[in-house]
Amino acid sequence: MLAEVCEFVDGRAAGLLFKDSVSKSGNAFYQHGVDASYMQSYAETYVRFDPTSTLLFFEEGQIVTTPDLLPYDEFLQGRFYLEWVQPQGFIDAAKVVLEKSATSFSYLSIIRSEAAGMVDDEMRRRLQLIIPHIRRASLIGKAVDLKRYEAGTLAATLDGLDTGVFLVDAGGRIVHANNVADDMLRAGDLIRSVAGRMMGADDATEAMLHQIFAASGSGGAYGIEATALPLTARDGTRYVAHVLPLTSGARSRARAIYAADIALFVRKASLSMQSPPEAICKAFKLTPTELRVLLAVVEVGGVAKVAAALGVSEDTVKTHLGHLFEKVGAKQQADLVKLVAAYASPLADRS
Repeated sequence: MLAEVCEFVDGRAAGLLFKDSVSKSGNAFYQHGVDASYMQSYAETYVRFDPTSTLLFFEEGQIVTTPDLLPYDEFLQGRFYLEWVQPQGFIDAAKVVLEKSATSFSYLSIIRSEAAGMVDDEMRRRLQLIIPHIRRASLIGKAVDLKRYEAGTLAATLDGLDTGVFLVDAGGRIVHANNVADDMLRAGDLIRSVAGRMMGADDATEAMLHQIFAASGSGGAYGIEATALPLTARDGTRYVAHVLPLTSGARSRARAIYAADIALFVRKASLSMQSPPEAICKAFKLTPTELRVLLAVVEVGGVAKVAAALGVSEDTVKTHLGHLFEKVGAKQQADLVKLVAAYASPLADRS
């Protein structure tokens, strides 16, 4: 685009740049017609001597030339002209502020060669024709970059969860699946993807998914509020799917980014043991032995099984259980299981 702009307005070089008027620092996002060594020296040294800092005082879309920024005789005597502009055979530039804030701005710069001469009326006329399109393209590009950033941030967040997350449209098309969801699709025991569409591994699961998608598309129950549904894999493993419509409030941000209508959170219907032991230990001031007993109760069950697993007597286990009940305010072993479940981490263990 910059090359075509140069040709259209009889320019020698062009750039899309950013500059901070306070620090006089700057950056060239894109450039055409300037040797790489000169671009490096501009970024490292000459950006501070470039008189474009005063562009901030001009209107967006206004064409500004070098004599508009400072007396041209003064420009010719400056270090920027003598060491950077003149050695490249440049003489003048037309600059247009595309967007600005209180102290910084982005701008288009079209540089004229000595052979072409100073910016003239014909160059101004031609630039005036294309400035609105360049400004619009610049703003659209900024919006696209923001959407990409939002999508990347959301995807990275979802990939950190230990639950399979599927973002799906009303037709059942999978528009995004996090890492755990990808693992489920590859296994194919519960959910599979056929031509990009989410399908169940058996008739019962397929019927359940079809019901979800149909209701979402027609504004039915699943399209109004979150719903939890039981699913069973072909090997008998039980799962639970939480269906969350992306139709209102903060959820609509995900819908806008991914063009999805619903989010499905799928995980095994079992107690997660990814509880951070140190958090429980600190919260209730448990000893290392008490923590071992607590986790063993959750993993293996009653007193006899815990005693056998830890290699201690049942009386020892009962003593530690008594201390646990007192410290955490529990009355029975089921309360201990609930406690560990409450501290379960939602993050996936990818170590």
